[in-house]
Amino acid sequence: MISTVRLLQLSVLLFTIHLAISKLEFTNIKCITHDPEFLVVDYCFLKSINRTYKYLSVKAHLFQKPVTKVKVNAATFQRLNGYKPFLYNVTVDACRFFKNQKSNPVAFYLYNLFKDYSNLNHSCPYDHDIILEKLSINHVNKQVTDVLPVPHGDYLFHSNWYVSDIKRLTVDVYAKIF
Repeated sequence: MISTVRLLQLSVLLFTIHLAISKLEFTNIKCITHDPEFLVVDYCFLKSINRTYKYLSVKAHLFQKPVTKVKVNAATFQRLNGYKPFLYNVTVDACRFFKNQKSNPVAFYLYNLFKDYSNLNHSCPYDHDIILEKLSINHVNKQVTDVLPVPHGDYLFHSNWYVSDIKRLTVDVYAKIF
């Protein structure tokens, strides 16, 4: 009798663990330059090496350096009869944020999604190109399934980059969590 109960408990536990495990997969990326005289996107792509290793890379070449006033608006959307706002929509003064990263927990969480793969790791001024190189799906998957679990579905991470209060770049990253 006891072994049957234990077997049933183990089965329920394994079934709930199976349901709770999520996996994120990039589906698309779009980079739109709004001011080609200020910056140009050299590359913006997803690369799939095999079924388990996929990465994202972006490089923006700045023509007018140094950049001293940067704001970023980042928002997440979930696809439900079109993309609807989901969880976050924040605007951050990037120069101020890098001086004290703990001041904005939402921006800190979003920054942790890509900080190890980017050269955006210091305060203003920026006098070099902006590079996000080989952002691994495994790293992002850990952030969105372990650190802050997100429900299954299709998502859009939308970001607008403003320099001197003029919209210069839009980056849209599409992902699926299943």
